Amino acid sequence: MVEKIFIFRSDNVYIQLFRYLFVGGFAFVVDFFIFLFFTQYLEIHYLIANIFAFSAGLMSNYLLSLLWVFNNRKLDKKAQEFIVFTIIGVVGLLLSQFLLYLFIDILFLSIIYAKLSTTLITFVWNFTARKVILF
Repeated sequence: MVEKIFIFRSDNVYIQLFRYLFVGGFAFVVDFFIFLFFTQYLEIHYLIANIFAFSAGLMSNYLLSLLWVFNNRKLDKKAQEFIVFTIIGVVGLLLSQFLLYLFIDILFLSIIYAKLSTTLITFVWNFTARKVILF
């Protein structure tokens, strides 16, 4: 059972979602700590910091998704696949930017709660769009 969940390739959407939670969790750690480093230590504006952090999380997510989460590909060419993956990520970034602005500047949430909430919402978008469109 452990091999089926963690090792062997699978087309089962529940196993893929489970694995994507790990991949998304790792990408979240990359994203979140880069975001904190840029905002708290380098004192870069949160919307600028979010672009760099989100991009780093996107790259780690893409590589790990290909290696471990998704078995089938809907596009034959890797360049096309990466472009579509990136477009989905850019939509996620725009959603993230909007939500951060809303949570921080309009609703006055702390920057950490805003980032955590935003990340959870964009996680759902990213998994769903990538599963439906790409994999």
